[in-house]
This record gives sequence, structure tokens and C-alpha cells, in this order.
Amino acid sequence: MTAPVPAVEQHVCASADLEERGKAVVFDVLLWRQPARAFALRFDGRVVAYLNRCAHVPTELDWQPGEFLDLDKRWIICSIHGATYEPSDGYCIAGPCRGEHLMALDVVERDGQVYWYPSPDIQPVVFD
Repeated sequence: MTAPVPAVEQHVCASADLEERGKAVVFDVLLWRQPARAFALRFDGRVVAYLNRCAHVPTELDWQPGEFLDLDKRWIICSIHGATYEPSDGYCIAGPCRGEHLMALDVVERDGQVYWYPSPDIQPVVFD
């Protein structure tokens, strides 16, 4: 890995890869220049993306690869602590981090593809 690159849109997946309230697409990022994971999912017709990190303790949320939603497909649930997040905005509604938020990534869906835009804190992984 090398230094972060300028904020140019980064391809995540094809739009068709994200079924409504289905499995998320997980991808690698750099958070504060350290390796991390992020995920994108479709909820209520819109693509959202977050850092795959509980707001309570920095652990990954998914209980199986790409599985972030509860059994009713209504909430994002932390597999370790049970923190419950609103998928539309990442707000924690229950659990040890109530009132906090997941770190959101800026995403756009265009021409059948999903892209995210890096921020000063969350950058793409670049391989030499």
C-alpha cells in the first residue's frame, strides 16, 4: 500500500449486486491510513455505505460476510455487542453506543454502477 490518492470516485460494484435489504458488498479502505473495511447496501431503494466498524468498540459489524441486517431486514446489528443502527443514516438507536453514528461514506449510484468518494479520513487502498 502507498500514500492516499486524491478524492476521485472509486468503483464499489454494479447496482444489480445490491438487492433491496439484501447482502452488502464489503470493500477495503484506509481509515486514517490504516487498513479497514467498509460496506454498501441497498435500503429503501437507496444505496448507503458505512465503515464496517461499530461505534461502541472498533470491531466489524457483520455476523457473516456481507450480512449486516437483523432477521427482519430492518436494522443494522453489531454481531458482537448488539448495537442497533438505522440503515438510512447510521444512527445508533439501541445498545451501548446509543445516540452515536456509523461513519458514513459518500456514495452515488450512476449508470448501473455504485461509486464512493474518498474523504480526508477514509481513502482508497492503492497497491503498487
